[in-house]
Amino acid sequence: MSGRGPARRGVLTAAAGLAAVAATAPGAQAAEASNSGMGRSRWTTSWATAQTAPTVTDTVASAGLSDGTFTANVRLSAGGTVRLRYGHAFGTVPVLIGPVTAGGRPVTFGGRRQAWIAAGASLTSDPVAGLRATEAAVLTVETRLPGPTGPLSFHRNTHASHTVDGVRTPSVFLLTGVEVTGAHGPVIAVLGDSIAEGVGTPDDADLRWPDQLARRLPGSAVANLGISGNRVLLDDARFGPSGQARFDRDVLSLPGLRTVLVHLGVNDLQQPPSQTDPARVLAGYRQLVLRARNAGLRVVGATITPFGGWTRWTPELEAVRQQVNAAVRTGRVFDAVADFDAALHNAEQPSRMLPAYDSGDGLHPNPAGHAALAAAVDRRHLL
Repeated sequence: MSGRGPARRGVLTAAAGLAAVAATAPGAQAAEASNSGMGRSRWTTSWATAQTAPTVTDTVASAGLSDGTFTANVRLSAGGTVRLRYGHAFGTVPVLIGPVTAGGRPVTFGGRRQAWIAAGASLTSDPVAGLRATEAAVLTVETRLPGPTGPLSFHRNTHASHTVDGVRTPSVFLLTGVEVTGAHGPVIAVLGDSIAEGVGTPDDADLRWPDQLARRLPGSAVANLGISGNRVLLDDARFGPSGQARFDRDVLSLPGLRTVLVHLGVNDLQQPPSQTDPARVLAGYRQLVLRARNAGLRVVGATITPFGGWTRWTPELEAVRQQVNAAVRTGRVFDAVADFDAALHNAEQPSRMLPAYDSGDGLHPNPAGHAALAAAVDRRHLL
């Protein structure tokens, strides 16, 4: 996509296409927003994305927007009363946001149609008056940015279609979450890489394994925080801060969270510089678990999936993967285990995925493989 026009005027739309929303009385919204008799927030994150900083090749995000609007199409998991969350984790200057609409309804921030988001900060809207989303709805969020904004924090590829000034983009700018009050099942954050992000699945099909997990668990709220190329240990200019570095912002800041599912590690092995000491990867996992438990969260760890056939696979890296997975399976690293390796691997060639699950590159599963990953998560470990 050309960055010249959209860099001046940007539009991000969250399509209301399949979204089912109904008018809700303000009093009912207020009652739903807190627990009866306890006053504690019942907000949970029904859709989320994790941000990175733009690089010079990300023309729209690096140039920013001026007097523009962006529209995002976001598939919710749980439903209920809605509020929006914006983030500018990698910003250097404040950005004025608004007016904003969600599902065609006006969105306010402290009663006002516009609000400033500080560099490095987040911004949460008021509950959207009259809007109630159903489970699995697609919500349209339209955000105007008067600008000039400067470079924008964003998620590069959500594997869904959004628009910037009417031009399709797979990216989402500033919007980081849709929070709802209607979750009545597991509340989960997925800390992952390109597999969680959806590489290997068709755009706009919502066949990523976190999507399929949400459909297996009615009433659940699933926040997909996958970033392509992400690692446990090392930051990357393009693929963002490591799982350890972004854990507080991307995971611990989510409201109502109960469980974290960690599926990271393959990029620590296959991306240069490769990590060849399994103890280092396991130590990174244990730090994530410690921080999650300190926040009262349960942690499910996924084994590293096979990547034989991928361009950077080697027998030496396969040995590291097997050692990490063996340690994870003991149950002494995480609170529970989702054995993604067992779900995908070819028993005759354990370093490779079953052909029926391989998208064709040896690393990323296809939609059937994503379904197998979702099925490998035991619901009992998420409650």
